Amino acid sequence: MNVFVIGSGNTPLPEEAFHIAGMVPDAFLPFPLLGQPEAIERLGLVSYDIDFDDLSLDLREYTRAVLRRVCADTRAVAWAAFEGPFHYDELLTDQVAHQVYGYCTTGTEPVVEWDTAALRSEEWRHRIAEARGALDALLSTSGIRGRKSRTD
Repeated sequence: MNVFVIGSGNTPLPEEAFHIAGMVPDAFLPFPLLGQPEAIERLGLVSYDIDFDDLSLDLREYTRAVLRRVCADTRAVAWAAFEGPFHYDELLTDQVAHQVYGYCTTGTEPVVEWDTAALRSEEWRHRIAEARGALDALLSTSGIRGRKSRTD
């Protein structure tokens, strides 16, 4: 599971913060992303790579709990996404909406979707666009356009 959060600073939460929903990850790797555009760096962008060896676990509730946790104490936008290319100028856009399977903004309940057909739907793109609107509001004092970076 890959979770990204903008707005909680560049200092990752400790591993114990992810011992939630009755589950403890088998592997946990937090890191601030490199080459952050100024508008994002000011708020912080941390990625959490969270792994479970037991693939029979129902990770839907865990994903909700993680998104809720990373958005809890600050004004933030967080999302869970499949691994793939990462570009700062494509955060929560139509181009990557099908790769995002969960999101949360501070003050709202997390939304998680596991059905791949639903992730490719117009309704899901609309929901991700709403999350992007919250991200744009968070970044409103300075833009992120014009700069790309790739972490993989």
